[in-house]
This record gives sequence, structure tokens and C-alpha cells, in this order.
Amino acid sequence: MDSRSGEMLAFVRVVETGSFSGAGKDLDMTASAVSKVVTRIEQRLGVLLLKRSTRALSVTAEGKQFYESCVRIVTDIDQAESDLASRTGSPRGMLRVNASLPFGNHWLLPLLPEFRHRYPEVILDISLTDAVVDLNRDSVDVAVRMGPLADADFHARLLGRGRRAVVAAPSYLERHGYPERPIELSNHQCFNFNFRRSMDEWPFIVDGEHVSVSIRGSTLTNNGETMRQLTLDGLGISRLGMFHIAKDIENGRLVEILPDYNAGDIEEINVVYSSRRHMPARSRVFIDYLIEKLRSRLKLD
Repeated sequence: MDSRSGEMLAFVRVVETGSFSGAGKDLDMTASAVSKVVTRIEQRLGVLLLKRSTRALSVTAEGKQFYESCVRIVTDIDQAESDLASRTGSPRGMLRVNASLPFGNHWLLPLLPEFRHRYPEVILDISLTDAVVDLNRDSVDVAVRMGPLADADFHARLLGRGRRAVVAAPSYLERHGYPERPIELSNHQCFNFNFRRSMDEWPFIVDGEHVSVSIRGSTLTNNGETMRQLTLDGLGISRLGMFHIAKDIENGRLVEILPDYNAGDIEEINVVYSSRRHMPARSRVFIDYLIEKLRSRLKLD
């Protein structure tokens, strides 16, 4: 990699992935080759961009300043190519998309055949996980996220809104009874997530007051799709987004319980993307496509 723009891209990927090996995977290079590229930049500039240790890399103040400049330059190059491609043909190139497992399975994946037909030169790299990914570190171009957005470094466009509901399968309720008040959930098997952001309390409104009720259960999971399936199998009670379970309730596979106590907490569903100045055409058409297909449908009670 001899060009300075190529070197800048390598440095950007190192910072965003946090490792030489991660950058090498993105760029189809060995970790040692990427390390040599960064060392060559440092020698040319006469500054230390990265602090190396056996456990991790950290960016120096000079490295951060250089990274921000590199991002602007690399993005400008990418945008110039995308703009030309959009005038001379269809958008093209790799598009990395991330979404939660439930949203991906039920809403995103069914849309991909038509998108592929419209834009055959866009290469889709889809990752589905309920853990929140770092768009920069994991080189994600577009992500779909539920709930409040705390990161001001990204732009977001609203896809829809929906509330969460406490649900169980009819078979579970037949065996264990129907809880009449939120406090009775302590006598039931309730599912929860096992990742850091999860809480062991569910919100309700009791006698006009917002309360949080502790829940317990013998099963934890890392994604909403597994939780939904465990609930459908009659193994316990869960609290899931209506975007995920509305059809199950409509078809009688799940029953909403304690609806009179529902806290009415509404979560937004957003498509999130980098706040960099320019957006590649492939990202823009994908975001527009999601809004075209989903905004009118994601208005769930």
C-alpha cells in the first residue's frame, strides 16, 4: 500500500477497530502489514500516533487529530466515487448493516430481495445482534436501533415507534395462572436479558404511580428472538416490543397480560448512520429504502 490515501484508510481502520488485526481483516491485509503502514506514517510525520501495548492500542492526541483529518479525506474520496457512480450507474460497494436479531429476522431480512434487485452492485454485509455495536469500531455503515439514542456522534432518522408489552403463552397461563397485579410476577418465571444494559425490574403504573417490579427467572438470554421463542413454548413470561410480537398476539399464540398496568413506555425505532459530512450513495439509498418500506408499518400500538 504505497498511496497516502491508502495509508490513511489503514490508519482509520486501526483506530475504528482498535487493533491491527481488525483493520487487516477489513482491508484484506495481515496485521503486521497494517502495523508497518502505521509505523511508516509515524516516521514520515515524526509523531507517535498510537501507543502500543501487549493488550491494546490507544490513540495519542496527535493520533486523534490525524484520525479526524484522515476520516474527512477518506470520506471525500469515497463520496467522490459514489457521486460519480450514481451519475453513471447504480450505487455500488460494500454496505455494512447492523440490527437486533428480532428486527432483523422479522422486518429487515424480508426486505432484502427487493433491495438487491434494485441495487445489484451493492454488496450487503448483514450482522444481527442484540448487543449495541460501536459503528466506528465495528465499521458499520447503517444500524437500526431501538430506544433512546445517547451517542451524539451519529445521525438518526425515525422509522417508527412502539410500546413494550408483558406477554405469555396460553399454555403457560393455563398451568401457572394469570397474574392479576404486577406484584404477582414474583411468583412466576420471567425472562430477562444477560447483557449489561438489562435490568431485573419491569415498569408498571399501579394506582396512578410509576413503580418498578423486580422479576426473577431461571433463564437468561442474549437476544429477543430466543426470548420470544421460549415464551411461545410456554416456559415463562417476557416483556418484548410490539414490533416483535404483534402478530403473535393477533394470532393468539401469545396473550398480553397486565395491560391495565402497562407503563406505556414508547421506544423509538431509528436508522442510525455516521455523522460524517458525506454519505456514500449506497448508504443513502438503503436508508431511504427502509423508510419507504417501514415507516408506514411501524406504527404499532
